Amino acid sequence: VDIMIALDCSRSMLAQDIKPDRLSRAKREIIDLLKMMKSDRAGLVAFSGNAILQCPLTLDREAFHIFLNVLGPDYFSVGGTDIDAAIKASANGFEKDSDTEKAIILITDGENTLGQAEETAKEMAQKNIKVFCVGVGDIDGAPIPDENGGFKKDRSGNIVLSKVDEQGLKKIATIT
Repeated sequence: VDIMIALDCSRSMLAQDIKPDRLSRAKREIIDLLKMMKSDRAGLVAFSGNAILQCPLTLDREAFHIFLNVLGPDYFSVGGTDIDAAIKASANGFEKDSDTEKAIILITDGENTLGQAEETAKEMAQKNIKVFCVGVGDIDGAPIPDENGGFKKDRSGNIVLSKVDEQGLKKIATIT
């Protein structure tokens, strides 16, 4: 199995409804997953308002860890959460002529702010690429830390809460 792990690095992943925060916990879970994988190759896609292949498919866990450790919201100049771009970048990271099973593990708080993720999931289903979604965070939501030590606020001055979009993630996973 070739597995591409797509990690949400948007600012909402710094919410602390999961300790120490969503992003740190997701990174720990990825490390635990890699320890269980024996002969399967893994790759890493980082995403926020856009997506990039951070680590190509590899069996080299140490190299993977190096790429994983540098990720955070400041890694991207574009904010937001583009799950569509994450899925596409993950799919492009697979070797086209390989006969391995292919899976994408999407780790996100699920608040998709850009793109058409459900349409892209349909394309993945046609290519026999499975998308597994791991929602990180609380469905009740948590405030998003800003750069100044406070919390993000909307135009009215209210604190913005980031909530896991379970339904959206279930739709994507069910399609594939």
